[in-house]
Amino acid sequence: MADSKIYLNVPFAQKDEAKALGARWDAVQKKWFVPSDKDITLFARWQAAVGAVQSSGSKASPAKIGSQSKNANAGVKTHAAAKNFIAYNSDTPPWD
Repeated sequence: MADSKIYLNVPFAQKDEAKALGARWDAVQKKWFVPSDKDITLFARWQAAVGAVQSSGSKASPAKIGSQSKNANAGVKTHAAAKNFIAYNSDTPPWD
């Protein structure tokens, strides 16, 4: 587990502060993380509310995945026309 990373939710305005404490930028994930040689308690205010997300082979539990997708869709408003949407199957035009 030496190659796992604990990612942080660092707002752009606080990036310099996190960097000064020793956080590093993961360019692929586009997130700040805590290197394994640093004390995680220094970064407590930027840890995810649900818990820190680890990468490099670690798998999230189904409960975490479900709650993440619910939270991601919580602020999405559906348009009234979306409820009456009928997919076009290309056999006949929808206006016939």
